[in-house]
Amino acid sequence: MKRLAVLTSGGDAPGMNAAIRAVTRMGLAGGWQVYGIRHGFSGLIKGELELLGARDVGGIMQRGGTMLGTARCPEMKTEGGQVEALRQLGARGIEALVVIGGNGSQTGAHALHQRGLQVVGVASTIDNDLLGTDITIGATTAIDVALESIDRLGVTASSHQRGFFVEVMGRDCGYLATVVGIAGGAESIVVPEQDTSPEAVATEIRDAYRRGKTHAIIVVAEGAKYGADALARYFDEHEAQLGFDMRVCKLGHVQRGGVPGAADRLLATQLGAAAVEQLDAGNHGVLVGMRCGQVSTTPLAEVVGATKPPDTRLLQLAAVLTR
Repeated sequence: MKRLAVLTSGGDAPGMNAAIRAVTRMGLAGGWQVYGIRHGFSGLIKGELELLGARDVGGIMQRGGTMLGTARCPEMKTEGGQVEALRQLGARGIEALVVIGGNGSQTGAHALHQRGLQVVGVASTIDNDLLGTDITIGATTAIDVALESIDRLGVTASSHQRGFFVEVMGRDCGYLATVVGIAGGAESIVVPEQDTSPEAVATEIRDAYRRGKTHAIIVVAEGAKYGADALARYFDEHEAQLGFDMRVCKLGHVQRGGVPGAADRLLATQLGAAAVEQLDAGNHGVLVGMRCGQVSTTPLAEVVGATKPPDTRLLQLAAVLTR
């Protein structure tokens, strides 16, 4: 019998469970025996594998996180770690692997594929920074969670005539900050892709105050040159008069923990099913993603080590709307 395994790796993302469910049930329908790997590549190296049946993945689609667990795995960067991962799979007669995760996870997937394993990656990260897909599993829910938080902050900020530097996740990609800032009506958006000085942020805050606004929301991507803490320190050190009493709020990992929305559940289901279809067709060493509303594939060799360029149209729109 054909055997495949599935793992989730790197940062967890809402929708991963829906992808696991789709891989498992699609695999079973196609005659595969499906194994789940606990705790990502780390669990693979340690041999933490178990058979999955259709009922084992029932009722998980509406849960955040990943039922298989996830972990960072520095060993996968080494030859020894990769060889041991292949040995664990080979000992069980597993010939194919589906890796659900972001850039670091797909780097591990590519390394195993180069060593001869049939591997298909599934694009999953709240950062939405992977090449080969317009949107990644988890990004939409993370945006919704962050937006709800910003809406709540706006209410209390207006009551006290305050401003907030709101830091959102995204590593070195400003996608989350840009979309959340536009949708949340932020006064300023600070992202890694644009060099924004503290003085420029100060001007935008003062202009908002002079226009009679009752609060100011500054959305800052965690990878920006000046993060939320750095901006707050800068204005404290320079005794800048901004009009608003400024505070810092870091949303952090709360963005990862949301119950996946309909969009992420559907996307994860489509991509998980497509991963098995690619294996059935003999196509591996690819990442499955969504482009222009259609499932697509991109060679892992093109994905690894690259970052999706920013959407300049969104950044231009944000510059106009935040005035």
